[in-house]
Amino acid sequence: MAEYSDEYFTNPDGLQQHYRDYNHAGPDAPVVLCMPGLTRNARDFEDIADHLSDRCRVICVEQRGRGLSDWDPEPSRYLPVTYVGDMMALLDHLGVAEVIAIGTSLGGLMTILIQAMHPGMLKAAVINDIGPEIDPKGIARIKSYVGKGTPPQNWDEVLEAVKKANNGVYPNFTDEEWLWFAHKLYDDKDGKPTPMYDPAISQNFENEDSQSAPDLWPVFRALHSIPTVVLRGEISDILSAETLDRMAAEHPDLVPVTVPGLGHVPLMREPESKQAIDALIARFL
Repeated sequence: MAEYSDEYFTNPDGLQQHYRDYNHAGPDAPVVLCMPGLTRNARDFEDIADHLSDRCRVICVEQRGRGLSDWDPEPSRYLPVTYVGDMMALLDHLGVAEVIAIGTSLGGLMTILIQAMHPGMLKAAVINDIGPEIDPKGIARIKSYVGKGTPPQNWDEVLEAVKKANNGVYPNFTDEEWLWFAHKLYDDKDGKPTPMYDPAISQNFENEDSQSAPDLWPVFRALHSIPTVVLRGEISDILSAETLDRMAAEHPDLVPVTVPGLGHVPLMREPESKQAIDALIARFL
């Protein structure tokens, strides 16, 4: 695996946020900003960061309340618009004027918001399994487990919980892959698994009413000005095939990619994912 350094920046609320910096491609290399999903962290990008780090500087950020970043004492601030402000603080900290964004799920929504709120900040975007319309079935599934129940007390319980929540997402996983996947969401402290996110992130998410969600299609139009790749898991319960088709029809420079045999989300280690991301990155080398 490619080397990286663990770095920190201070967000607008004074919290310390962690990011992995894969910075050995040279001073003129394009900068790729990787933003993870709701409960996820920088570990999700290990494969794609390793793949890209020979030609890009790759920044894998952890949002407040996730990974090694500080938990927010005010859970009401766990909101996408807050995270966008945090990303602006990160780019200011890095002294970087523009990036190629790779956003998974929540990170994909943030990518769309960044382009709408801060045009010119993004050179291109990879949106991983999310769009302007979100399937209520997937939201209900995620709400059923985020921040719920008693944390697993051992790794057997972790594997049971992770399989229960994701068996329909990755139906072809081997036992070794389930263990690999579990270690991306749980840390090991003296042999005991520890979740790598603040359960309080579920509070605002739990209170969201999908029926009153804002219309994001006008916001999505902001992406029309930059090259975009959208990845979709073939059996995703978050991004429907119909929504992806509409995104591709409306956006003049969008490459839709359906990754077979899995749901929400593609892990960006699949050949289809890597090929599409490589082609996008090549436009900026």
